[in-house]
Formats: sequence, C-alpha cells, structure tokens
Amino acid sequence: MYQEHDEHYPEQNHDDHLVHDDHDEAPNRSRSRRVWLVAIGGVFTALVVVGGYGAYNVVSAVSGDSSGKGAGADATASKGPQTPPTAAEADAVAKDFLAAWGRGDLTVAAGLTDRPEAARTALASFHDGVSARALTLTGTGAAASGTPSEPAVGYRVRAEFDGTTEAWEYDSTLGVVRATDGRILVRWAPTVIHPKLGAGKTLAVKALPNPVSKPTDRKGRPLDSFPSLRSVLPQIAPPDGAKVVTGQAVVLSGGGSQDAEQLFVLTPPSAPQVKLTLDADLQQVAEDAVKQQSADGKPASLVAIQPSTGNILAMAFTPQGGFNRAVGGGQAPGSTMKVITSAALLQAGVTPDAAAPCKETTSSPRTWHNDEPGNHLDYTLSDDFIHSCNTGFIDKGLEKLQPGTLASVARDQFGLGLQWRIGIPNRDATIPVPGNKDEAAAEYIGQGQIQVNSLLMASVAATVQSGTFRQPVLREDVTRVTAPGRLPADVAQGLRSMMARTATQGTARAPMSGLSGQIGAKTGTVEAGSQATNSWFIAYRNDLAVAAEVEGGGHGNSAAGVAAAQVLKAGGGKG
Repeated sequence: MYQEHDEHYPEQNHDDHLVHDDHDEAPNRSRSRRVWLVAIGGVFTALVVVGGYGAYNVVSAVSGDSSGKGAGADATASKGPQTPPTAAEADAVAKDFLAAWGRGDLTVAAGLTDRPEAARTALASFHDGVSARALTLTGTGAAASGTPSEPAVGYRVRAEFDGTTEAWEYDSTLGVVRATDGRILVRWAPTVIHPKLGAGKTLAVKALPNPVSKPTDRKGRPLDSFPSLRSVLPQIAPPDGAKVVTGQAVVLSGGGSQDAEQLFVLTPPSAPQVKLTLDADLQQVAEDAVKQQSADGKPASLVAIQPSTGNILAMAFTPQGGFNRAVGGGQAPGSTMKVITSAALLQAGVTPDAAAPCKETTSSPRTWHNDEPGNHLDYTLSDDFIHSCNTGFIDKGLEKLQPGTLASVARDQFGLGLQWRIGIPNRDATIPVPGNKDEAAAEYIGQGQIQVNSLLMASVAATVQSGTFRQPVLREDVTRVTAPGRLPADVAQGLRSMMARTATQGTARAPMSGLSGQIGAKTGTVEAGSQATNSWFIAYRNDLAVAAEVEGGGHGNSAAGVAAAQVLKAGGGKG
C-alpha cells in the first residue's frame, strides 16, 4: 500500500541519483516532498519524490521521462555502452513492481517494465482470469538466471482464493535492464507472471470436467480393468440424493497445445462413490476361469454369491464387453433344476432314501432317456440326484407333484420370479405352469420353457447352503425382496446331503475333487439341438456359492464344472 505525506525538509545537498534538485539557486526556499511507502512482505521502503520533479521514481516510470516519451511507449534497452543495473537498483525496481502488482495497481506495475502496454494487458488478463482474493509477492533475492548485463530477481507468488484454505504458491523471476534513457526497468516477458506462461497462453480459474463416478469393489479397489465389467460399471447409478461436485482449478491453456495443464486445484471435483459387493480378487479368478472355458468362442458366464449375505462377489461372462448373459441371459438350466424339483418332492413326502427306480427310458407320453445307460431299479431319490437320472425324477414328479408346484416352490422358497433389483438391469426366472404332462416332465429336469441364468442358479445353490433365500445384490443400498416362505429345515438338510454326495460320489466328483469344508454341487447337461449340449454347474463351498454355464460346453462336469471349481478353490476356503 502506498502512503503519501507532504513534508518540509531543511536545505540539503543530494549527491545520490535517486533524488536530484534542479533549483539549488534558491537555497533558502523550503520544498515540498512526497514520501511513498511501498509495502513489500510487510517491510515498508520509502521513495522520496521532490516537488513533482525528480529523476527515476515511481511516477516518472508511469508518466514518461523528460524527453517526452509517453506512458504507453515501450522503453528499449541501451544500444551503446552503458552501466548495467546494480544489484541494489535491480532489487529496488523489483520491489516497486511487485508491490504495485500485488495491490492491483496494474498501470503502475506495467509502467515499471520496458513494455508497459504488453505488461498491462498480460497483468490484467491474469488479474481477471485468476481472481485471487489476496495476492502476496515476496522477493527472494538475486536469481541465478541473471547475467552481468541483465540481473534477475527471484520472488515467490502466493495466491489465496475464496472457498478454500489452500493457497497457490510458486516461484518466478524477473530480469532487470537499464533503458536508453537511463531508467531501470523490469524486462517484460509473460514468464514474469508465471514460469510456464508463454506466448498465446493464458492462466485462468476454470471449472473442471464433471467427474465420472467409478464404482469400486467392496474394499475400495478399482474395477474398471475387468473386461466383464466394462459394460456393467456405467450402469451403476449414484446413490439417491447424491450430487456431483464440479471442481475448479487454475488452468494453463493455449499456445497450440491441445491439453490444458492444471497448475492448482481450488476445489477438487467429486462424484458420489459406490462400493459394490464385488471382490476384485475373486473377480479376477472368475474372469480367468470363464475365459479359459470359452477360448474357442463359446458364450459363457459365471456368478459367485456369498450365501450368508446374498452379496454378489464375482460376475464374469463372454463374449467380453458384450451382452451380460450372467444376469440378463435366459437358458434352460438342465439337471441343476433338480435341486428345486427335489425340494418340491421332499415337501411332498418323498425322503432322500425313498425308492425312485432309474429306468433306461420312460414316457409322459414323450419318451425320455438318461445319459447313463441301462436300468437302475434299486436307486433311491438321492441316487437319482447324484447320478442325475432323468427318468427317476420324471416318474416321481408326475406321481407326486401337481401342475404349478415347481413354480410355487421356486418362487416362495428360492425367490425365483420375484423381480429382483440387484443394482443393474437383470432378468428374472421364467418357470411357467405346465399345460400337459410332457411340459411338466421337461420342467422337472430343467428343460422345456424354463429360462434362468447364472445369477439365479447361484442363488439356488446359496439358498440350499444357508437354508434361507437372500436376494443377491451388486450394491447394498438397493431394496431387496424377500421370499414369502422358507425352506423347511429338514428339506434344506436333505438337499445339502444330496448335493454333498454329488460332489464326492456323483457326477460332480471330478471338478470338486480336493475341495474341503462344507461342499455340495449339482451338474446339468442341456440338449441344445443337433449334438451340441450346454454345460451347467452349481455348487457351494462354505460361505461361497457359484453357478456357471458354457454354451456348447458339453457335460456339466466338464467346462462349467471346471470354471466353478476354480472360483470355489480360490474363494471358498473359509467357513
């Protein structure tokens, strides 16, 4: 800040070059003098200006010199031999320049340079674009970049802004020259304002692009590197009521560069973050497992669920980046549906050890057969389950169940058909009431008009493991549905015993080999026309349930079984 005082001093002889009196012939006359106090970093420096005259001073730097050079004219450096500015002179003009700039007196500041018009324009652009609440400029002494003919002075810039306690600080330098008229001036260049400010570039506070919310896994880890999730993550909506905060930053732009550079962030942008239930470690295993089983282009999918919570821990599918068949697909599940058929039969009074002969063929009147050849007339319901005998389930289903019973059990106890909302679009199960015995027979073994996907069948395995349906979710803030009923405890126990036998003695034995803890599984092989068959597999190990399907993958214990077992081995070790 400048402070102006009129004072009267006694007659003095001035031999310095800062103040020169052109009226020594009147030694007894008092003269009016002005003292300008310049605030630099809290220290006031006095510049004495005599009676409106004087050699180098703040006023003459702005208004021009005695030769008649206008205030707007640029001053050039000396063309002939001339004494370079001394360190003291360089420091003095730097202090005056910084003081004027810091208090917003841009005309005065520009007048202290060798290119006042250019300086005035650049300083005004900086002032208007950056709009700092407070600007503090503190000299730091002679700069190493100076030369004997053009010394340089370093200084630190500190800009403070409304709305933030953080300050933007940086160091810069200015060169000092002696003009042809003898004045000491700041050598003007855009870099005086900021070291990176060049021709055609501008500095201004600008709004930052609105951030894109990137959901993370349950531990806050990124998920955008997983191929199966690239089309999933953009479907994740922010929480209700959450707002995107547009940030602001001091941005250096222009100069032919396409990319603007953020020099200082005033307000960081923020978007509401959503933690999904996915586990990045298990997701990687699922991605690898599905990719291996679909190496020759077969579509496939896999979903892993935590039975105790219903949280979806992994979700992978191929073709990667395409349609999410893991939660949106609809395929017949084959013999994995026998888990729900068994639950219906157990509630109809059929025990696991009840006789259920496995005939080589049976009719409804359509003729049905098994993968396993021959008659096994001594089989029980549990034997039919672990060997996946179609004829035993069809005969027992047609004998004990009413049309619509299967759909009722699936809905009321397994939650299929209740319109789940998991956090992204998903498809519910289709289990129609059969119109005749052929349609009923097909549904008992998971064929016909039944349409499910890996998400739904992983939930079936999870419901058996825990005994309770918990709707799967991809994010915990969604509203879940609850099933109207619950699996009776003895039914749940019977299903677990049959799935455990299947994993250790039956069709799922090979992929489940070596897995410890509470385990259970069921295979499914679906005829898909010609000689192609689709591979299905559902299983659990402790508090992890998995379902996998590979279109054209063969028997359930091959492609789908191998993929599911990889995930169970990696993530199902803890009870």
